[in-house]
Amino acid sequence: MPDTPPPLLPSPIGFLLVPRFTVIALSSAIEPLRIANRYVARKYSWKLVSADGRQVADGNGIGIQPDASIDAAGRLGTLLVCADHDPEKAATRRAVAWLRGLDRAGATLGGIDTGAFTLARAGLLDGRRATVHWEVADAFRERFPGIEITESLFEFDGPRVTCAGGTAVLDMMLHAIALDHGRAIADRVAEHCLHDHIRQASELQHMARARRSLARHPGLSQALHVAALRPDAPPGVGELARAAGTSSRQLTRLFRAALGESPARYLLRQRLERARQLLRRTDMAVLEVAVACGFVSQAHFSRAYRKAWGVAPRDDRKEQTGVRQGQLG
Repeated sequence: MPDTPPPLLPSPIGFLLVPRFTVIALSSAIEPLRIANRYVARKYSWKLVSADGRQVADGNGIGIQPDASIDAAGRLGTLLVCADHDPEKAATRRAVAWLRGLDRAGATLGGIDTGAFTLARAGLLDGRRATVHWEVADAFRERFPGIEITESLFEFDGPRVTCAGGTAVLDMMLHAIALDHGRAIADRVAEHCLHDHIRQASELQHMARARRSLARHPGLSQALHVAALRPDAPPGVGELARAAGTSSRQLTRLFRAALGESPARYLLRQRLERARQLLRRTDMAVLEVAVACGFVSQAHFSRAYRKAWGVAPRDDRKEQTGVRQGQLG
């Protein structure tokens, strides 16, 4: 009788809660494991961990009591960092030593939402493929240029797993359950969650948004791909239309039907969203951010930024710095 292959996410699975983590990601990870345990002989087990064992507040201010501190967590088969705001703050010297110890012991290490920042800061994603939430992907690339970041919903690369967060965590867990116990069990768990379609890892985060908006033209995905490739030199509508194999007028109709805005407005919004993340999550100067996001001058960038976000770039950075300092105080 052949040996049973090891699980994709070996138990016990630890969830390291970083202050202001997203609770939807945590619940999307734990619920499918709980439901799967109704039907499988080889049960999943898990525990919640915090740096000091004390209660951790999620992004809504709801306190979650962990099971243990990192010092008392014991043996773990898998450790997933659950983070959102300031994930690198969790990479303290003590936490990094603990994570590296888990790695040496053969544990699978992962990051959910922005948890990949914590692992990258600890040097545990070097040479690996990873993903993060689309909102912070550009900031991650600037911060860790040597790590390959994809736009996938989740990534498994050897003993490393990363996920974009949100409900993509549910798909990631269902993927693991399918490999561990078969597709029929995964489908049954998905039915319990009223989840009618288990998405594949390779599905793109932005394309999921387009599909929900009833985008059906095959050229639209190509246009969005071309737009994403050049954030520092955004293509014009004509170039996007050629990539989509259609006219500029038809492309504008497709954008409005799928995304609710014109191509020009979409491109500007993408650049401004990227700029906000670079300002808030990197140490790049305002002028560097402007250039990296394709603005011809800092003055033009500042006007567009203020119009979009109601605050000047420098003031937005100061405000976020103050918030972080207040959280740490």
